[in-house]
Amino acid sequence: MQDLNQRISQIGVVPVIKLNNPERDAANLAKALCAGGVPVAEVTFRAAGAAKAMKIMKDTCPEMMVGAGTVLTTAQVDEALEAGAEFIVTPGLDPEIVTYCQSKGVAVYPGCTTATDYHTAYKLGLELIKFFPAEQSGGIAKIKALSAPFAMFKVMPTGGISLKNLGDYLKVPVIAACGGSYMVTADLIDGQKWDEITDLCKKSVEIVKEVRGNG
Repeated sequence: MQDLNQRISQIGVVPVIKLNNPERDAANLAKALCAGGVPVAEVTFRAAGAAKAMKIMKDTCPEMMVGAGTVLTTAQVDEALEAGAEFIVTPGLDPEIVTYCQSKGVAVYPGCTTATDYHTAYKLGLELIKFFPAEQSGGIAKIKALSAPFAMFKVMPTGGISLKNLGDYLKVPVIAACGGSYMVTADLIDGQKWDEITDLCKKSVEIVKEVRGNG
């Protein structure tokens, strides 16, 4: 799990994906993300066929880290793992799902936005947590404030992230990576604008390199 956390941090950005037509789009999307230097995907259960999408993406690009998002039940955890998911993301902090994932040996990143969430995550032994919805919950200022008593956490803010504020978030030392859907919007995917997705990924990678001084 530590290795997975480090790999996500090195990439710096995690596309959050809702796929309405996995048979048509999953393979091409995987190729577009990898071509843009972002070989990671959080495929959300907000659309039917999420598990199928994960399997297709992983089969198409085995080097990708593919995870499941908007996971609300342990049954969805099982479904995601069967499809080859390497990590689980939940919108809120559900101790039952966290401990279930831990029992399965899979990384889990629950949504946390309060001191109570952070404290519970600490007791559950987590190291990397999702901060969702980021902008609506106080953004960078709140992440910094919570990092004072909870300096042990690395954070992955998601919600309201774009090319305009990606760099500002990544400048915060506790932030490992940012989740975002700006490079995988419904318009881009349904319009099969794979080149545009690749271009947005490349721009995101450039921002990551610029901020972290490894470009």
